[in-house]
Amino acid sequence: MNPIDPAVFFYMGGSTTTTYSSSKSCVEFHAPPDWSSVPPDVAVAPRPPPRPSAEMEAAVGAVERIIGNHIFLAYPNIDPGDLSLLRSANISTEKLARVAVRHGLYRFVRRNAPALDEKVREFAESVYNEEDAVAHGGSIKAPKVLADIVESIAAAIYVDVNFDLQRLWVIFRGLLEPMVTLEDLMQQPQPVTMLFELCQKHGKQVDIRHWRDESKNVASVYVDGKFVASGSSEHKEIAKLNAAKLALCKLSKSLPITNGLSQIMDGISESFEIEGAKQKLHELCGKKKWPKPVYKIEKEEGPAHERTFVSSVQISTANGKLFMMGDDKSRVRDADNSAASLMIRALQESDFL
Repeated sequence: MNPIDPAVFFYMGGSTTTTYSSSKSCVEFHAPPDWSSVPPDVAVAPRPPPRPSAEMEAAVGAVERIIGNHIFLAYPNIDPGDLSLLRSANISTEKLARVAVRHGLYRFVRRNAPALDEKVREFAESVYNEEDAVAHGGSIKAPKVLADIVESIAAAIYVDVNFDLQRLWVIFRGLLEPMVTLEDLMQQPQPVTMLFELCQKHGKQVDIRHWRDESKNVASVYVDGKFVASGSSEHKEIAKLNAAKLALCKLSKSLPITNGLSQIMDGISESFEIEGAKQKLHELCGKKKWPKPVYKIEKEEGPAHERTFVSSVQISTANGKLFMMGDDKSRVRDADNSAASLMIRALQESDFL
């Protein structure tokens, strides 16, 4: 079977979603029936969905199996921890959803779900705008239905080839390219994992707290109980990623960094403070058509002749609000500039620019 055979299509209707292949195999996924048309005074006993076939049960997880085999053969001496991270990156919803977008597989789904169509459209647009391969997810969370499509096709092919993993790999690997490699993970470490590893190495405790701000999810990073940075998004996991990226940029100034983090920070000049950062951030927001940055004095300490200030800056991007606190400074103007500097650095390294 051609791995992008248009004869592989999806029918979604009634109480069953069925994936058909161009050959003998058939993989069925059952959803709850729609009782909206049943009069309220009519008692109906729902019929239980038929049990999945033995073939279907055996086909579940086909993608995970072929990816696991490929990684083991490609990296025979790989560390178990790296093996787990690499496998997860290649079978994640984010990765498989991008496969579906690149090959236009969603158009084969029969559906009546305008809200889902809009989510898929927004995600597809964000994928097309990505300049480089994304290992851990972009600015918009991937709709799970896209990953389900890819896994369904793999399961159907797996049944067609009589559960031969090698034949499945030969047929299917073209859809999965480009694969996330170990080198990709070194260049794009998972921000949340990196944050915890960095702080654990230096005996510090990380706490990521989530809360809602109107329609946005907000994630705030605290290290040893002290606030470091926060990020927001419509999706909780994206907010967490944004906050972790900003926190890494802030912590890189005070903590010795690892090789992986140094690659994240590659391109930042030795002088972390940016001259005229407040004005530059204002101009940047104008070019991006974002609202003006909002500054606030978060802390004011010391006697009058030795007073220090800590300022924060908040900006609203298309993907949510970002918040950053600067360092202690003797003047409010310098405190604002410190916060703006850190925000610009974070934007540079978090793919917002």
